[in-house]
Amino acid sequence: MEIFSYSFMVRAFIAGVIAAVLTSTIGVFVVLRRMSIVGDSLSHASLAGVAAGMLFGFYPFYGALLFSVLAALLIEVMRATFKSYAEVAMAVVMSAGMGTAVVLISLGKSFNADLFSYLFGSLMAVTPGDIKVISVLGLFVTASIILLRRELFAVTFDEDTARLSGVPVRAVNIYFSVITALTVALSVRVVGTLLVSALIVIPAAVSLQLARSFRSAFFISNIVAIFSVVVGLYISFYLDLAPGGTIVLIATSVLFLVLLLKKGVGKGWNWKIC
Repeated sequence: MEIFSYSFMVRAFIAGVIAAVLTSTIGVFVVLRRMSIVGDSLSHASLAGVAAGMLFGFYPFYGALLFSVLAALLIEVMRATFKSYAEVAMAVVMSAGMGTAVVLISLGKSFNADLFSYLFGSLMAVTPGDIKVISVLGLFVTASIILLRRELFAVTFDEDTARLSGVPVRAVNIYFSVITALTVALSVRVVGTLLVSALIVIPAAVSLQLARSFRSAFFISNIVAIFSVVVGLYISFYLDLAPGGTIVLIATSVLFLVLLLKKGVGKGWNWKIC
């Protein structure tokens, strides 16, 4: 328990667990909607926000939040334009976000060391102020998902049927994009902008291999994400590794293990997790 004698590690664990729950919950909806690339799009936008904050002198974490939300709104506007090619919107925003980030980074040549912690995550980067923002916005995202769970479920599986049932599909899609953007930005401090999308997709991918119901998919995804974050933080602390990469490697290992076990044991294995 020596690890918890360090206040920065306590903050890292708090932020990490909150990020794990949010990303893995959002991830189930994202994967089922075949929008896995949206995490990359928003994370690249958040990197542009980080670079803007460092260049213009405001807190980069707030820049990540602002740019992620703006990118989410832009994706929804473009999705309405390219109705049959929704992935085009995400690809364009991702490219624009990375282009903006590269330009801003090239203009501010003195913040490369600080930028590294936002790219790959950092154990010591999470401040008490970050914990307050992550906790408040994390509670907001969680409450939003609980309150809109029926509408999100309906829109996820069939937008046309949901629209005929009276669900405001357009409004739900915009709101979901915003809370996804907040989730991405909130996870940046621990996982890093370049790896946060993996924490959205991989636990959800594991859950879809094992779950027999929509509810169990969330449960399994949450467990995989929390396990990956906790083990990843422990390993990164004792081996002095980048936490983002370590967490993603743990999650990837879990996915490969599940795939190997399912294939090796045979198709007759009856998975009853929940």
